[in-house]
Amino acid sequence: MSAQTDRYTIAVTRYFEAWNAPDAQARAKAVADAWSPDGTYTDPLADAGGHEEITAAISAAREQFPGCAFRLTGTVDGHHDTARFSWELVNETGGTAPVAGSDVITLDDEGGIRAVLGFLDRVPAAA
Repeated sequence: MSAQTDRYTIAVTRYFEAWNAPDAQARAKAVADAWSPDGTYTDPLADAGGHEEITAAISAAREQFPGCAFRLTGTVDGHHDTARFSWELVNETGGTAPVAGSDVITLDDEGGIRAVLGFLDRVPAAA
């Protein structure tokens, strides 16, 4: 694995740690570890800037889908300061994945997430 590929994988691993953190305190720490201080998160349902707003957006999504966890599907692909990957939100009890999507992240020089552009590929009708 090249240093550049490792950089993308580390960033995506931290990203999922934030999304899967078990409580608000752990989530806030994981967001601070993953995102640069002025980082952003944008998808069709959220537009957040800074750690507090990103943490709130993640918390809102987690509250909407209790008992679910975000999982990487496939591999992380990247070049320069940009990586892309796909994911699904899996119900940990039943194994179903009601939500799936793809994200593109931009990294800062230290490997922190500067920006996330999220795309939802599968969303339940009630969401």
